[in-house]
Amino acid sequence: MARVSQEHLDARRRQILDGAARCFARNGFHATSMQDVLAEVGLSAGAVYRYFRGKEELIGAIAAEAFAGIRGAFEEASRATPPPTPDVLLGAVLRLFLEERVEGADRQAFARLIVQVWTETLRNEELAATLAEGYRGMRDAWTRLVTAYRDGGLLRADVPADRVARTLIATAQGFIAQQALFGDVTAEVLEDGLRGLMSMSVPGSAEAARRS
Repeated sequence: MARVSQEHLDARRRQILDGAARCFARNGFHATSMQDVLAEVGLSAGAVYRYFRGKEELIGAIAAEAFAGIRGAFEEASRATPPPTPDVLLGAVLRLFLEERVEGADRQAFARLIVQVWTETLRNEELAATLAEGYRGMRDAWTRLVTAYRDGGLLRADVPADRVARTLIATAQGFIAQQALFGDVTAEVLEDGLRGLMSMSVPGSAEAARRS
């Protein structure tokens, strides 16, 4: 029997994950059966179960992969000189989640899937651990990025970096929730809103800065 290459195995795993994500985004996590996933990817049960034991493992793998991609983008940004500003980087994150993650998936449906994943962590300990690990990684990456902002003179230094990082993550999460609930959210909305906030000047702040 011919040996199957790692490239083939990786491509098959990618096929399953993308098909499952389309199903979950279209029909919701609980309304999607493994039979639906099998039909979507066009594979036998044996071929799919070779990689994943069930829906929980599929959604966990999708979540872990998304976190890894976003964390990698943040870490790469922290090494750039100067690093991209929050409006640019968070806009890229929103595009990754809502526009590029699953080809052919409805953006609002996929945002609803993300919210479903969040709520599923209340009953699924393995998924909760996956999301907690991903969140910690994102906080660490953003904290390094905030430090890079400070080193470049782009950000004041009197607020803990972790608190800035958590606020930026919450901004991205909030826009995903808006898309899930109301639709009509684009990366440009987030970018323009952050750009506007970043342009604010607090009366008296320049004088206070000179005195300090």
